[in-house]
Amino acid sequence: MAGTLTLLFSRGGRVFEALRRPDVPALRQRDHFTSPRSLRRFRFPTIVLRMAAYGSGGGDCHQDEEGDITAWFVDGSTDAIVNAANERMLGGGGVDGAIHRAAGPELLAACRQVPEVRPGVRCPTGQARITPAFRLPASRVIHTVGPIYDTDSQPKVSLRSAYRSCLSLAKENGIQYIAFPAISCGVYGYPYKEASQISISEVKNFSNDFREVHFVLFSDEIHKTWIETAHELLP
Repeated sequence: MAGTLTLLFSRGGRVFEALRRPDVPALRQRDHFTSPRSLRRFRFPTIVLRMAAYGSGGGDCHQDEEGDITAWFVDGSTDAIVNAANERMLGGGGVDGAIHRAAGPELLAACRQVPEVRPGVRCPTGQARITPAFRLPASRVIHTVGPIYDTDSQPKVSLRSAYRSCLSLAKENGIQYIAFPAISCGVYGYPYKEASQISISEVKNFSNDFREVHFVLFSDEIHKTWIETAHELLP
């Protein structure tokens, strides 16, 4: 079997479309799902543009509204969100700042405990580190540092390494559900198309290792780009 991974794209409030193999039935916009289990009859690769309803318990999939990755979780025990951090791992702007604010001061304290590999650097570009999520609903935070597009000598290599490091670390720690932002696509200036190609191709390489991979995207343009790339890369 080709795998059972489901990639979920969060925008809006319900199921909008599914990308599918020719032999897999389509999801229609009128269909609503409150649990990712309802999607597992579809074989990989299935990409669903989806927002689950908020609720509690029963293994329901709880997602963010309009790209708020801090609200995302699945079961609170085998799920992790990815933080687009900086090398110091002490918080910052954008996704990084939002995650630190939502997780509480315990997250900053945990990040301070991560050993420096050189002065001021706890997580070099392209690598990843994992901590508890503390006050966040997900169980873990995987911190990674993407490249600054205009200054990194090999931005494509660095971004690919960041995604791969996150997925490898998640696998090592028994994570079954993981949510990514669009790493490096904010102030780091990475072109959306190339970033989407790297992210989806790396996730595809881990298709047998996770139940679901979510992309929590912060703009309509990024969301559209990821969907287009998924059409191209996932037959």
